[in-house]
Amino acid sequence: MGRGKIEIKRIENSSNRQVTYSKRRNGIIKKAKEITVLCDAKVSLIIFGNSGKMHEYCSPSTTIADMLDGYQKTSGRRLWDAKHENLSNEIDRIKKENDSMQVKLRHLKGEDINSLNHKELMVMEEALQNGLSSISAKQSEILRMVRKNDQILEEEHKQLQYALHQKEMAAMGGNMRVIQEEVYHQRDRDYEYQMPFSLRVQPMQPNLHERM
Repeated sequence: MGRGKIEIKRIENSSNRQVTYSKRRNGIIKKAKEITVLCDAKVSLIIFGNSGKMHEYCSPSTTIADMLDGYQKTSGRRLWDAKHENLSNEIDRIKKENDSMQVKLRHLKGEDINSLNHKELMVMEEALQNGLSSISAKQSEILRMVRKNDQILEEEHKQLQYALHQKEMAAMGGNMRVIQEEVYHQRDRDYEYQMPFSLRVQPMQPNLHERM
């Protein structure tokens, strides 16, 4: 018995639907690869699943962009609107400018200058001289700024040293006053200790201590 014919309709069960999608996606990509090899055909395939994930295949001999351009020219259908075409033209213009700048940069480095004529070499020499003058002026400006900053830092350092010296002197002065007061008190105590007993001041009432 042969296989029964499968009715083509949406599979309601999500698990079965995902399994079927995975199998058939791999199958159609395999068929695209086979027709590319067997028939020397150019094939471009893009698949989006219901999750939004994309799968693609393109024949090694071409690109998807080339396939789309070929489709647009052959079918006469415009895939891109005027806005996209203008953007594409702008990208092409920028690429050309970038290529031109790369060539000029190589010339400024002294590379590939054999193809330049005398006038072009003169223009390049003038550009290099102007560049050197600008660099020299910028270097002088930077040196002036560095020297100015050094002077400011040196002045701030001197001010900090002076303030620190003043604080140290003030602290030393306070310590000296304390030491001098201690010396004076010690001298008074020593003098009182060495004074004869008869010269010491006696109470006005001899019996005052006894009464107390």
